[in-house]
Amino acid sequence: MSFRSGRPSHASTFLVRAAMTAPSLLNTQPWRFVADGDMEIELHADTRRGLPLADPHGRELVLGCGAALFNMRLAMLHLGFRPVVHTFPDPQDPAHLATVGWGAYTRPTDEEQRLYAALGRRHTAHGPFLPEPLPRDLVDDMRDHTLREGADLHVLDDVAERRLLAELVRVGEEAHRTDARLATEQAAWTWRLARPRDDGVPADVSVLHPDSTALAGRDYAGLTDMFPTPPRRWPARTGLVVLLATGKDDPLTWLRSGQALQRLLLHAAGHGVMAAFHTQPLEVPHLRTRVRQALTAGQFPQVILRLGHAPRVRALPRRALADVLG
Repeated sequence: MSFRSGRPSHASTFLVRAAMTAPSLLNTQPWRFVADGDMEIELHADTRRGLPLADPHGRELVLGCGAALFNMRLAMLHLGFRPVVHTFPDPQDPAHLATVGWGAYTRPTDEEQRLYAALGRRHTAHGPFLPEPLPRDLVDDMRDHTLREGADLHVLDDVAERRLLAELVRVGEEAHRTDARLATEQAAWTWRLARPRDDGVPADVSVLHPDSTALAGRDYAGLTDMFPTPPRRWPARTGLVVLLATGKDDPLTWLRSGQALQRLLLHAAGHGVMAAFHTQPLEVPHLRTRVRQALTAGQFPQVILRLGHAPRVRALPRRALADVLG
């Protein structure tokens, strides 16, 4: 992978700092940015930070980069310029996901400013939410936000559908826990307080058992080895369960899905709502097919989320600017 060298401007640095707040699978932060002075910024997938077992085709890697791209677009709008985005501009380099240029001056809308203000508020949740339900108009607005970026939001209100998804998430998580190779891959991105890192996930990101809600969570701390059954469960505090899905399933669609995801997450965060990710069954091919057949009307599922009001959230670390911007 080769990158052009150039001295990043203050504006480019501003955009990349915003981009870096995006979520990514296991907080791998699989992106790399190249600034060509004040002219444009390139977004590259850093495939060295991929997960070859859980994400062999790089689908979730590109989703994370898409979320970072949306943040960069939003930051440019905040500065008063319309972003000009060219996706996959180099057919010879599929890791070059996008180039973003500075367009004409434009006044940011109130909505764009609200989304930008939510950049620092959005954090990934773990464990049970507070029991209060989400307002229906907020759910409708989140669906509208994903549609604007080319994805559909499936809300699982049906009890039978939620039960089926919970079972598929459980089976997917069990595959991650019992497959030694997958467990080792996840452990490589998990760290203890004694040895902190600027990427990955701290083992104590949640002090509760990962199976304390209706959807099984990733077991970063190895709690299920000591306690196969959670001491207490709060299925009523699972939150709103949704699936983000698309009609196609290719790298361009993944990049768009990441932007749709981030737009949804920022709108939710602006209303005090956080998201917990449960993509384990989407990382097992036959389970992802089952989700597609049974729950998304034939569309390709890209992300599984729980949404709700979190009693507490913990900000995950971020890599240094110098490590991602050249």
